[in-house]
Amino acid sequence: MVFSFFKKPPPEKKMVARPAAVPRPNEERGVSPGAPRDDKQKPSNATPVGLARADIPFATPVTATDAPPLDLSEFVFSETATNFQIETEVDPIDAEAEEAAMLYANGQDVVVRSLLENATRTHRSGPGERLWLMLFDLFRLTGQKAAFESLGIEYAQCFEKSPPGWRGDTAAPPVQARAMGTVLFKGELSGDNDAGFEAVRQALAKNAYLRLDLSKVRRLDAAGCERLMELLQQAQRGKREIELQGRDYIAALLDSRVVPGCPEDRPCWLLKLEFCQLRGQLEAFEEVAINYAVTFEISPPSWDSKRVQVTEPAPLMLAIDDQLVTEAYVIKGDIKGSRFGDLLAYAAANDPVLIDCSAATRMDFLSAGALLNVLTTVRRTGRQIIFRHPNYLLAELFRVVGLKAVADVVLARS
Repeated sequence: MVFSFFKKPPPEKKMVARPAAVPRPNEERGVSPGAPRDDKQKPSNATPVGLARADIPFATPVTATDAPPLDLSEFVFSETATNFQIETEVDPIDAEAEEAAMLYANGQDVVVRSLLENATRTHRSGPGERLWLMLFDLFRLTGQKAAFESLGIEYAQCFEKSPPGWRGDTAAPPVQARAMGTVLFKGELSGDNDAGFEAVRQALAKNAYLRLDLSKVRRLDAAGCERLMELLQQAQRGKREIELQGRDYIAALLDSRVVPGCPEDRPCWLLKLEFCQLRGQLEAFEEVAINYAVTFEISPPSWDSKRVQVTEPAPLMLAIDDQLVTEAYVIKGDIKGSRFGDLLAYAAANDPVLIDCSAATRMDFLSAGALLNVLTTVRRTGRQIIFRHPNYLLAELFRVVGLKAVADVVLARS
């Protein structure tokens, strides 16, 4: 027989898991339901239930002054435990709009198109319309006219109303935001309208960039066209810029006065050529130029591609007196890394603070954050801040960064 001189290790004690403790009903503790509760602790000779400190490894020794062991006699143990779940409700439309706006701000147009096209297949009515409008603007701003028109057919079927119209805007190169004076030409474009031309001349003297709205003009003559041409040439010589709005109205009036072979109203011909130049209509410009040379037997003005203003500004919101003199801070093109350093100075001189976004195509997240910082400072002065006609992708970015908390956003009508 062989004896081992080594003691076998004692079997490892396993701690038995106990279920969670819950209070026992009064009946099980011998307390009648109607009996008054005695909140005072009564001494008990019963051995308390629970772990003594001596059973816990590495426990601090108990001194005589320590509190008595915890009495758990009023608890029973249950095998079940309550499962807690935290639920947060996120509007799926808000989430998709936010993601699309962030991606567009980052220049990921292909990903934005895929996301919004999937969204339009899911949201076919109601609040989901804003995702459709974002996709319309994406197609418009990136020059995808065929996709825009195809989406319009589907939109009309789903929402039973006319889709947004194609405005012909194309993506613009990056530019810095700038303050631009705005004036509505009051009265007719006639040679005797001294008040109208004087208002434009004064506005041009105060602003390096001036937007002139001609949409209310319903009559013109050769002398009025000549005075307008003088203003345009004066601005060009002074390194200033006049951005004409309502050119289509004036072009229609000029057509009745520009008659090939009839050597009259020469200023009307020159203004017609100027409008073709500003609208980038090279073929129309060349046709009018040939007829001009034949009619007046002199050389026409030359084409200058640097002076093309392809995108015409959206219509202005007029003041009560029909004479808009409030200067607007204009944001144009693709805004990248802008700090809007001149916006505070503009806001100090204007209330309300009108920020025209009708010609803005895109803004990166850094610029949007900088804009929020500046306008938060402006808002503390009590001034009203209005964003006018941002595209739907830009408007969603404003919502994401919190600009809607400090400013009103007025969207363009579809």
